[in-house]
Amino acid sequence: MQRHWSEQALETYWSFSSDELALIPNRDASSRLGVATSLKFFQLEGFFPASAHDIPSVAIGHMAKLLDVDPKAISNYDWQGRTGTRYRRRLRTAMGIRASTAEDFKAVEAWRRTDRVPWDHDARHLQDAVHAWYRSRLIELPTAGRMERLVRSVIRTHETEICDGTAAKLLPRTKKAMDALLDSAMPSDDQDADEGADWHSTPFSVLKTDPGRVSLKSVLRELEKLNQLETLELPDNLFAEVQPQILRQYRLRAVVEPPREVRRHPEPIRYTLLAGFCWQRRQESIDGLVDLLIQIVHRISVRAEKKVVDELLGDLEKVHGKTTLLFKMAAAALEHPNGVVKEVLYPVVSEQTLSDLVKEYRSNGPTYRRHVYTILRASYSGHYRRMLPPLLDALDFRANTATHRPIIHALAFIKANRDRRKQHFAVDGTVPIEGVIPPHWRELVLEHDPSGEIRVNRINYEISALHSLREGLRCKAIWVAGADRFRNPDDDLPADFDVQRTTYYAALQQPESADDFIAGVRQAMEDSLSRFHDGLPKNPKVTLREQGKNRIKLSPLDPQPEPANILRIKAELMSRWPMTSLLDVLKETDLRVGFSDALHSVASREMLDRTTVQPRLLRCLYGLGTNAGVKRVVAGDPSLNYHDLLYIRRRYIHKDALREAIGRVANATLAIRRPEIWGEGTTSCASDAKKFGAWDQNLMTAWHIRYGGRGVMIYWHVEKKSVCIYSQLKRCSSSEVAAMIEGVLRHCTEMEVEQQYVDSPGQSEVAFAFSHLLGFDLMPRLKAIASQKLSRPHPGHADAYPNLQPILTQPINWALIHQHYDDMIKYTTALRFGTAEPESILRRFTRTNVQHPTYRALVELGRAIKTTFLARYLHEESLRREVNAGLNVVENWNSANGFIFYGKSGEIATNRLDDQELSVLCLHLLQSCLVYINTLMLQDILAEPAWMGRMTAEDFRALSPLVYTHVNPYGTFELDMDARLALAA
Repeated sequence: MQRHWSEQALETYWSFSSDELALIPNRDASSRLGVATSLKFFQLEGFFPASAHDIPSVAIGHMAKLLDVDPKAISNYDWQGRTGTRYRRRLRTAMGIRASTAEDFKAVEAWRRTDRVPWDHDARHLQDAVHAWYRSRLIELPTAGRMERLVRSVIRTHETEICDGTAAKLLPRTKKAMDALLDSAMPSDDQDADEGADWHSTPFSVLKTDPGRVSLKSVLRELEKLNQLETLELPDNLFAEVQPQILRQYRLRAVVEPPREVRRHPEPIRYTLLAGFCWQRRQESIDGLVDLLIQIVHRISVRAEKKVVDELLGDLEKVHGKTTLLFKMAAAALEHPNGVVKEVLYPVVSEQTLSDLVKEYRSNGPTYRRHVYTILRASYSGHYRRMLPPLLDALDFRANTATHRPIIHALAFIKANRDRRKQHFAVDGTVPIEGVIPPHWRELVLEHDPSGEIRVNRINYEISALHSLREGLRCKAIWVAGADRFRNPDDDLPADFDVQRTTYYAALQQPESADDFIAGVRQAMEDSLSRFHDGLPKNPKVTLREQGKNRIKLSPLDPQPEPANILRIKAELMSRWPMTSLLDVLKETDLRVGFSDALHSVASREMLDRTTVQPRLLRCLYGLGTNAGVKRVVAGDPSLNYHDLLYIRRRYIHKDALREAIGRVANATLAIRRPEIWGEGTTSCASDAKKFGAWDQNLMTAWHIRYGGRGVMIYWHVEKKSVCIYSQLKRCSSSEVAAMIEGVLRHCTEMEVEQQYVDSPGQSEVAFAFSHLLGFDLMPRLKAIASQKLSRPHPGHADAYPNLQPILTQPINWALIHQHYDDMIKYTTALRFGTAEPESILRRFTRTNVQHPTYRALVELGRAIKTTFLARYLHEESLRREVNAGLNVVENWNSANGFIFYGKSGEIATNRLDDQELSVLCLHLLQSCLVYINTLMLQDILAEPAWMGRMTAEDFRALSPLVYTHVNPYGTFELDMDARLALAA
């Protein structure tokens, strides 16, 4: 049980109703307080306390005050004697519960083995499930020790069954090959010198490395890893009956344990851990190869075009007034039809101008494109073409639609003819052309031979097929067998949708009738357009222009009144808690919230007690969250060494546990807030991304077009009062729409998001459609608000809304929405229940896949929802202020990142993707702890009437717990002038 409780929580959980007061005996103080604490403790925990030490002292004090007795009287209560037993019996009778028996123990053990353990091996989750089982049957819980033994026994039994079954499915040669992965071996002599840092002492260590940066070398290395995994011959049904989360735990155990420890395990456990790792690593390796292929094909084109542009920019000068020049030249030529060009035209248009015209044409016309393709072809044929044969051998590309199957046939044709020396193929029907060669490639792929016959240029055909393959992979029209992120798109959808259709519609709170759904959307659209239309003549902030591209003129928001007391409150913070150590902030939060309890060893058992683990955990989290590193936080404690912290870092700190710890801190912050200071609970959240520099020998780091430099993006979801509920590590080019949806659906806090504020990159028509179907309002701050258009709700009513005519566009195609309503719900269900990641779903619905019928329906629905929002946004200044204020909060959160993540110049200094994500999550946790402690500090200040009386509405509006002028993130600095360094000279 948590030891720290706020006043509000004490009132909620430790106060008495009139019926409960009737159960408390009117006898001596110790009996009254002992029975009262036993009652409330049982209501919270499900069993009776063994002594007063089980109950928080603040709760005892609160109840003693309510009962008007001395809190010290609790020490005289007979907890385990006849008196305590008698009162517990009375409380059981009054509450209608009974003591647990051996039969109950057997029943719950059987239930967990069949219904719970096969799905989850987390001991805390299983204990919560057992608590619910006992409570639902009005049975008192067994003791904590007995409960722990039960959970461990059931998990161990099920793990033994899994390990024995897995080992039995493996072939003898597979087991031998797995053992060989753990054999120590130095890098071979033929490996390049610069690879030595990446190739470790065992083949298993090599398999654990992530793909390097985008290059042919990375492709060949990943192909070698995949080939090594394929030679293991793991059966297809090896883990058919094992849940993915349990398989992830086995993989994590295999990763964190050194090879020597893996070798020590009994064979069933050893082979299960290795097989679980290799099974998932194979999927990751295939995904990595597809990522490399997509980026390499893109890089070839981009570099070729950049090279041509650089050549042209040196001597390119744009020519203006070409129409006038053409008229002058035509007039001069007609006037002197038999004249010499130099004598007739040069006086009218100079030779330099004509030269500039030719260069400009070459830079934009077919000549320019041919130059680009020439360089592209040379780059591919001279370097990158080596990757194509092994890629086609290793990856099994497939397509579910007839539109993209020609690309699969083209790859098969290339593979079948790779040993032939021919540079051209005849157009005889054997070479797939339709659906493979884009129109702008045809003049390069299809050429004429000396006799005038059309033939296929082999190299250009391969390049064209790779470009078509890239586009198909990006929108998941083409998928890869054995992959995870690039798997069959049909596997992303719920398999039982047709059977559970009613259940899924109810879960999304959407009507099953497409007519009812459309009627609601259309009515909301009409209402918002009518309000905007009627209020526009009296709206001085919005003006519509009749012509031009930017027809909406929106006046900036007037500045808000300055808060009078915020600076004084910050000064008081500094005065009361000067230079508070950030490590102390982390420690105090853990002592109050207990978030470190979420961090457990991934091994099967823990050898260290929590009193030893907790301070080491806090040091590791601080080192990772500040980017100072684990080595730096060893200083100051002579009893610790680097290897102690490294052990904790590897065994205890992983992604899922950190997310649970962050959720605990966020929920605790929401729970301790005083409504008179922070307002009532909010359902609004803002999201935005921030770029961090990062090492670039990996697939995550990329060049950012807008901000410049190489790095990664961290996408934050922050509610109105600076509680960050979710964070994600993303590529610079990844979809912010997918990140926005993932944060709303996957955050691990108790907050319900109903309004989501985003900047322009976080919105699109598809985003509006999915947000509506998922039940939250998307509210973007649109950068290009001046050029936005409103859709008409009805066709054939061109004269409706006359005040809005300048910005009205095509009507909504309601028939298309009606036709594909069920498909849209199916994809939304996949998002809601996590059968696929948002990015995997949204890959299908991009402009490159515009022919997808569900995509077109989503765009139409998104246009309708966006029109409703835009009409409200332009009509209501309060809504514009609300969106702007929400995004200011997340921008303030971004500004604090640099203060905390100060180590290594704020650069994520690792190439391992898992370590990059852990750094981000530790930063998230550290900053959340700062918000939690600041909330308590500010409430302490404002608890004084003098300070509370000064506060104005502007002060409460501007008050934020994300302040750090009183915080020292660097640690303490000790200077001893008498101590000297041990130097020889």
